[in-house]
Amino acid sequence: MWAAAARWSFSHRRAFLITVGAGWALYGGLGIIGNPRYGTARGLADVTRYVPMDVLGWMWVACGAVAALAGLLVNCPRVQALGYTLLAVPAGLWSGAFAASAATSYPEAVGSACGWGAFTIGVVLVSGMDDPPPPYLRKDRR
Repeated sequence: MWAAAARWSFSHRRAFLITVGAGWALYGGLGIIGNPRYGTARGLADVTRYVPMDVLGWMWVACGAVAALAGLLVNCPRVQALGYTLLAVPAGLWSGAFAASAATSYPEAVGSACGWGAFTIGVVLVSGMDDPPPPYLRKDRR
């Protein structure tokens, strides 16, 4: 057991998946299913015509839970790539829905569109980054 722990190294990319995935799951469960805000419901009116808000909330929960689980897996780059995709999909959907709403019937949604769009781009950027090498492989700074 200790040998396995000694081989394990901290990964910023996996920590991001775990942290944001858990946040997504909590946002979906507490903020969308449990208590959707008026501005969120109004900004998503174009989407909720076709998909109920509860289903969207469960999408956030499922995407976040799978992303967090993907972050717990070591040396599984394909599963981690799936996790990053599952982080980007709901945020991208929110960004697009809020942007469409801001352009048509709810101009106040522009701030949410920008925030969710920036976060989606951030997830895509982090997904392509490499973790730094372990300390014993780094050059000495002198």
